[in-house]
This record gives sequence, C-alpha cells and structure tokens, in this order.
Amino acid sequence: MSTNLPSPLQELLLTASLPGQVSPAAEARQVSLVAAPAAALMATTTIPVGTNPVGLAFIPNGDLYVANSGSSNVQTIDTATDTVIGAPIPTGTTPAWLTVAPNGNAYVPNNISNNVTVIDTATSTVLTTIPLSGGPAAAAVIPSGNVYVSRFAANSVQEISTATNTTIGPAIPTGSGPVGIAVAPNGKAYVANRNANSVTVIDTTTATVITTILGLNQPNFVAIGPSGDAYVANIGSNNVSVISTNTDMIVATIPVGTNPWGITVGPDGNAYTANRGSNDVSVIDTTTNTTIGAPIPVGSQPIALVVAPNNKVYVSNIASANVSVIQFSPTINTITPNQGPITGGTVVTITGTNLTGASVDIGGNPATGVTVNATGTQLTATTPPGAAGPADVTVTTPGGSTTLVGGFTYFVPVHATSLTATPALAKLFPPHVYFPFLTATLTDQVTGLPVPGQTIVFKIGSNLLGIATTDAQGVARFNETLILTLILANGGYDVEFAGASTPSAILSPSSDHAGVIEP
Repeated sequence: MSTNLPSPLQELLLTASLPGQVSPAAEARQVSLVAAPAAALMATTTIPVGTNPVGLAFIPNGDLYVANSGSSNVQTIDTATDTVIGAPIPTGTTPAWLTVAPNGNAYVPNNISNNVTVIDTATSTVLTTIPLSGGPAAAAVIPSGNVYVSRFAANSVQEISTATNTTIGPAIPTGSGPVGIAVAPNGKAYVANRNANSVTVIDTTTATVITTILGLNQPNFVAIGPSGDAYVANIGSNNVSVISTNTDMIVATIPVGTNPWGITVGPDGNAYTANRGSNDVSVIDTTTNTTIGAPIPVGSQPIALVVAPNNKVYVSNIASANVSVIQFSPTINTITPNQGPITGGTVVTITGTNLTGASVDIGGNPATGVTVNATGTQLTATTPPGAAGPADVTVTTPGGSTTLVGGFTYFVPVHATSLTATPALAKLFPPHVYFPFLTATLTDQVTGLPVPGQTIVFKIGSNLLGIATTDAQGVARFNETLILTLILANGGYDVEFAGASTPSAILSPSSDHAGVIEP
C-alpha cells in the first residue's frame, strides 16, 4: 500500500522527510529501563479497512471509528466481532486524528480540505462540515465539552463549540507543527509541536497559553497517565517523555520502539506506543515508567492506537490498510464459589483481566453458559460434572490461556432423605389382612425423586422384622401376614434407612413410624 500522499499530508503523515531520526547505532547505545520480559505477544486479529488509516476513536455504543486518510472516509468497526460494519461515512479530504465529544458527535479534522466533518455517531451520518484553514490535524475534547483542533500548518489550536458546531474565539498560538492534544485532570491541554520540538500548555478555561516545554524531539502525540502526568511520543528520539502536569517539567524519558507516532493509556493504567518505524507496539508500566516485555509486532507502519474498556488494543497501520487487534493473555484472580457438587451445575464467578471471548474448562471439561462483562474483568459460568476432589480451572481467550491449579473442588453432596411408611391395614374380628404388605417409600429431598436400590429395615421396637430393597419407584415391601398379631399388639411398626453413598450423592439416614388402620 502506497503512502506517497500529496503535500501537506506528506508533511503531516510521513516520517521520511522528517529530520532527526535516531540511527540504529545510536539507538543501540541507549540505556533501556526494561522490566522483566514477558511472553511474546502477537496481534490476534487484523481488520482490513480503507486506504491509509490514521485516527481511531470509540463511539458511545462501544464500536470504533477509523479515519481512512487515503480514501477520505470513516469506517465503523464492531468491537464485539472485530469486523467492519455499515457503509463508509464520507468526510473531507484526508481525515486524520478524530475525537468523539460528550454529545456523541464525532469531529474529524480533514487535513487537505481544511475543514472538520461532524458525524452523528447514533446514525453514522454527516451533520455538518466546519471550515477550518491551516491543515487541521488532530482533535481532542476539553472539560467544557467543546473540542480543540490542532492546525498543523497554521501553528495554532482552534476551539470548536460542540453546541453550535462553529469555531469560537481566536486561534490559540502553539509551536510549529502542532499535532496531538491531550487534556490533564487539572484542565490543562498539552499540545505536541512536532516541528518545534516542544509542547504547548494551554489553560482550557481561559484558552490562553501557560507555558512552552522544550527538550523534546519531534513530539507527535500525547496521552495522560493515571497519575495525571503527560506521556509524549517523540518520533525523532524513539522514546517517550513524561511531563509532570503539576510542574510542567520533563521528569522521565522511556526508550520505546522506532519512531513512535501514537500513544494512548489503557484502563489497566499502562501506556502503549505505535512505533511506525519498527512496526510494533511498546507497552509502558506507568507506575515505574519502564517498558514491559518485548514490543508487539503489528501491521505496516502503525500510526495510532486506542484501548477498549476490555483492554483490547486497536492499532491503525497506515501502510497496510488495516487495524491490528492485540488481546493480552487472560489472568485469573478469584473463583467464587470455589467448590461444588460432582453433579455440576454450580454457577461460579471468575475475576481477572483480559477475559473477553473466554471459554472455561474445569477439570478438563467445558463449563457452560459463559458470559463476560464489558471490561473483561469478570465472567460467570456453570460447572460441568466432575470427579470428587480438586480440579484445575483453565480460561482460554484469543490472547492465550491461564490455569488456576486446583482452583475448584468437587465434592459428593449430602442429600436429605424422607422415608414414608404406610399403615398396616387389618380387620380384627375375624382377623383379616386387607393389605398384605407393609410398604415404605424412600425419597431424595434435594431432587424430589424416589431412591431405588436401598436397604430398608422393618422393625417393631427393637425387634427386627426383616429387610427389603427399594424398587424403581423407591418403594420397599415386606409381607405382614405372619406378623400381623405382633404389629397389632404394638400399635404399628417402624422403618429405618441407615443412609448410603451413591455415585452422585451421600444419602442421609431417615426413619418413620406407621400405625394400624382398622376398617
């Protein structure tokens, strides 16, 4: 896929003409603060899109917009299936880095046609086009709900009212070649000036410049970390500068891949860079400001990236006309409850991370009814039948699998039983048996079903009359003909079940007393 696009897009979106790129030898001499290596990761999915995709932004329903700079449109990716849905939405010429405002509208800067396309994300239709000269590049939402748009060729930022879809106030001056914008929790906007090697800090309440931070190298994009610090991707020095948003000073520098163009921070607190020169993504632990593991290979010339609430990373690859999807290996933190009967049917809740798209095996057998929450941090499943004792719990997703050894214990459940004896039926003068059998019915009180094949003892006081075995209907029968006189003398008889173990349950003991009916 060609990226030889016309100027000024060539200046905005290509690195070939940009000076200051670190040589491989110089890059090798850098001291890298790298945490312990993790298992190698790869993109799990690649989604074909339009020509030269650049900006990415989630819309309110959870789907993802991608701005295709070469085909001058926006496409929608269904993040549940990771496929493109619907027709492309036309924009101006060369859409770049877009954003979605709190009102649900998407604002798409069009670098060549010098305007901003406004899209109703509920209907995926164009509402209006806002004229804006100076090569609009990137858009970001500010605390008021309005949108800032950087003007790459005009060295300024312009505010747009999202209520009226018009520009408001004068342009805010920046350094040369402003691109990415990010707003810190304190309300200050940080604008990466690629050509000036600086970051402009703007007070968004007054739309005035607070200060300019020097010492960067072709800064292109900015993201805000969990601590409120600003993370700036430097194309020219292959690293990320960390700026304290309290002091507006650089407090750390983190080596990453070659030519990091895009940067974002995910819900897990990690920062991610799209390294256009090395075709990969670096992961940064923002608590230690060190990279995690090896860079993750993606498509050709990754330029921007975003992270979904479920921690899946979407990366636009400008030269291969696709979006890479990275899903990290799942983790298991807890399983509740952690025990259940061997018959299965226990609904368990598993907490962890990166659980989206999970299947669950317990003791080597698949669980059923697996559902995962929107953030991929919790799932529910129904246990299959299993053998008594501890069983391993394995969660598998497109990103990998993890096992909690002995995480669930199967036990043989105890079921209460009931034993119901029928009264002896007799006529005294002359003695005549109308019902020659004593009967006792054994029932599992948990299942409500009769229990066959169990031994029932028939007694009168401490005297054993005999034993019988329950049939398929749970009924044990004992002939009363020869012992009727004894039954009559004692006013009835007793039955006892001593309890038993079956393959599916431990049956508890039960007993009953039956009298005599004299018609």
